[in-house]
Amino acid sequence: MPDLPPRSATVERQTAETTVRLSLDLDAEAPTYANATGVGFLDHMLDLFARHGRFGLETEAQGDLHVDDHHTVEDVGICLGQALSQALGDKAYVARYGHATVPMDEALARAVVDLSGRSFLVFEGRFDRERVGDLSTELVEHFWHSVAEHARLTLHLDVLRGRNDHHRIEALFKAAARALRQAVARDASGDRLPSTKEAL
Repeated sequence: MPDLPPRSATVERQTAETTVRLSLDLDAEAPTYANATGVGFLDHMLDLFARHGRFGLETEAQGDLHVDDHHTVEDVGICLGQALSQALGDKAYVARYGHATVPMDEALARAVVDLSGRSFLVFEGRFDRERVGDLSTELVEHFWHSVAEHARLTLHLDVLRGRNDHHRIEALFKAAARALRQAVARDASGDRLPSTKEAL
């Protein structure tokens, strides 16, 4: 069986609106996380994404938060997607698919992912509040769109039920993390690429 090297990536992005540095480790034996984007609720979501995905994740971002949180949230999503793509490399021996359904008290969310090489997001969910903490709830979908586009993966996210928007969003991030953990898992004894195209 082939020796499978650890997978990690660091991405830096600088624009007139934001400066972001993000490091992702998919295979850390003892993953740690530290996320500081200036958007506190996004930091909380990135922390639990890393914890439930068992990913090493460090994010530093400075953005034009005096305008609003849009550019920071979008660019962090872009960097996370790019880091996923770079860390996965040729995707050798990955499971490819992953799914998870996660409760958070009264809320329930589902995530299904395919490391297909095709960028696509289906997002079904609604939020009653304009903001949770300092995060605009309309940016939750936009964040995951940025991740899916730049990681070149197919992602279905559904908020199945819930009354509390904090719970809805938290369940969604946890479900996405656990689905991705399944999809990126590797088995050196299996097919090198789980696709009849021999490419992902």
